[in-house]
Amino acid sequence: MNMKKAIIGIFLLYSFGLLAQTSSENTNATNTPKVQIISGILQGTGDGIVEAFKGIPYAASPIGALRWRPPQPVKAWQGIRDASKFCADCAQASWPRSNDKIRENTSEDCLFINLWRPTVIKKGKKLPVMVWIYGGGFVGGGSSYATTNGENFAKQGVILISFNYRLGRLGHFAFPALTAEHPQEAKGSYAYMDQIAALQWVRDNVASFGGDPENVTIFGESAGGVSVHSLLTIPSAKGLFHKAIIESGGGRDGVLTGRPIGEENADPYYPISAETIGVNFARKHGIEGIDATALVKLRNLPVEAIVDEGQENDPKSGAIIYPGPILDGKLVIETAEDAYKNGRQPNIPLIIGSNSAEVPAGFVNAQSKEQLFSKFEPHNREAMDVYDPEGNRTLPELLTMVNTDKVWAEPARLTARAFSRKGASTYSYLFDYVQTALQQQFVHGAPHASEIPYVFNTISSRDGTDLTEKDRKVASMMNTYWANFAKTGNPNSKGLPNWEKFNEKKDNLLAIRRDGTAVSVPDPKKTRLDVIEKVTKNIK
Repeated sequence: MNMKKAIIGIFLLYSFGLLAQTSSENTNATNTPKVQIISGILQGTGDGIVEAFKGIPYAASPIGALRWRPPQPVKAWQGIRDASKFCADCAQASWPRSNDKIRENTSEDCLFINLWRPTVIKKGKKLPVMVWIYGGGFVGGGSSYATTNGENFAKQGVILISFNYRLGRLGHFAFPALTAEHPQEAKGSYAYMDQIAALQWVRDNVASFGGDPENVTIFGESAGGVSVHSLLTIPSAKGLFHKAIIESGGGRDGVLTGRPIGEENADPYYPISAETIGVNFARKHGIEGIDATALVKLRNLPVEAIVDEGQENDPKSGAIIYPGPILDGKLVIETAEDAYKNGRQPNIPLIIGSNSAEVPAGFVNAQSKEQLFSKFEPHNREAMDVYDPEGNRTLPELLTMVNTDKVWAEPARLTARAFSRKGASTYSYLFDYVQTALQQQFVHGAPHASEIPYVFNTISSRDGTDLTEKDRKVASMMNTYWANFAKTGNPNSKGLPNWEKFNEKKDNLLAIRRDGTAVSVPDPKKTRLDVIEKVTKNIK
């Protein structure tokens, strides 16, 4: 769990501390656009350039008897529904942790969707659609952050959609009585069920906003990237999207991927089943037994007790009490790595990449260089030659390099190769740019989640330091690449550095460099990733 804590810490550092507070509402809108969708009439906000519709329910409130059930249809409303403000993000622990409370502006009633579109849409034209899936280790995050405001995508002629999905034990949970209940239903990963329901809402409603339901791109970062991997391989998600972008989302087994629901020791990464973990959680809260009566008691726990300050282990017994994503055999039938190795992924355009210095530690930990390189046995000498050829790199720098390569960069290459072999238009990237005002803080490279404000072109000043022209240029470039890809499946356009398709023989990618330039080159980390690939099942 140390790796997950590191990921969440960096993500929250960017989401809460450096990059975003919750978006302020536009109180100076010049108009109030209205749209009729299946469930009723919405009234949003607009400024003459971009229109926004926020807090739209895409499923019934998952509370009471609907806790740990697939999302249910939303009831139609009468009259006009105000869609000018975000609704609550999904219940999660406060940050920093405090007094058994959930984070402010979060709730168990959270299945809402947001949409931005250009005000002017040419008659008869259908706009491409992008659907953002946030990260946060499946225990944090939300759709109300200023960082992921869709305004600049709308200005590029794209409809941008974001939505909430259930988190923590509300999003991933198993229990013997729950497995037995409603046997026809999928179990376990309610977060993925929410994501699929949101995509079904897009399919059924986006044309009312001028969007093209046949041109939908899903994209996500960290746990959002893991979600994209999962949606690419979950049968019930098939046909709901047509392109995909994975930012720092891994791709190999063992990183937030598929714990068996009821079988012990069925997976070397996850020897304890999700049901056992659910029983551990019940016991922590004084609930004995595994029958329907115990399940009723679990459903009657207050949301604060379910969130449980984000604890993933019982502090008294040490027992695991949170499973993460679950391989239930009905919804999630295999891991992404297994699907890719067997060519079972869809043949659709893909962008995938990672940042140059994702986390300083977490998955691979060591107290010395010698201990670190011993983990590469029998390739430890080769690892030393590619990671520390002069013997002068510090342990923190090496840990950042190894963790980044093991968890994100090499799995991204695995994924790019799988899609390319199937004939899909595949584009790989390495993001190394650090905002000018933060370069002394992040000396080893671009950390986890730091590409997000560039993708959305929402980069902001830091500590009174103005943005540089280079900062703005990189943000505009990234936002345009992503929007171009959503439109055509090709990120390139006039005025941008050429981004070559991935070619396995070259292992090429687009390097977004520290100096703000971008260039297609053979992967500069190829020799490192080759070593990681040799030992990926052993290094921990």
